[in-house]
Amino acid sequence: MTRIALIHALNHSVAPINEAFARDWPEATRMNLLDDSLSADLAQRGTGLDAAMHARFMALADYAVGTGAEGILFTCSAFGTCIDAVAARYPQMPVLKPNEAMVAEAQGGSGPGCTRIALAQFSMARARAACAEATGLRVLTTVDSAVAALRRRLD
Repeated sequence: MTRIALIHALNHSVAPINEAFARDWPEATRMNLLDDSLSADLAQRGTGLDAAMHARFMALADYAVGTGAEGILFTCSAFGTCIDAVAARYPQMPVLKPNEAMVAEAQGGSGPGCTRIALAQFSMARARAACAEATGLRVLTTVDSAVAALRRRLD
């Protein structure tokens, strides 16, 4: 059974990604790690993604790997360089930013005009069906693209 660590900085990211896994890759074992002080600390300290923030991300990733995670998906996009550092530390496994897979999928389209809509935050994923119905366009979400990308890389 493939174990995926989902590392959250915001509580509202938990449900959308777990719903996407339940729908699109139910056999994967999910592990949810929530540190809901990450975003608040980033905003309050005003020091940006400093060494202390990087150390926190490394500690979360090290914990996830120590429990047997075979892939890590971070669900908050405000921590790009911290996630990059984790990916460099664990090159043998997929370590994804929340919108990385969806951006790659969205860039795969061609032709003039709008051919798809990208909902670029986990909390927006619940609007996928309504957007598709209203526009008739393919609607990409970070949660769906991330699950598909992890599954491709680990299957």
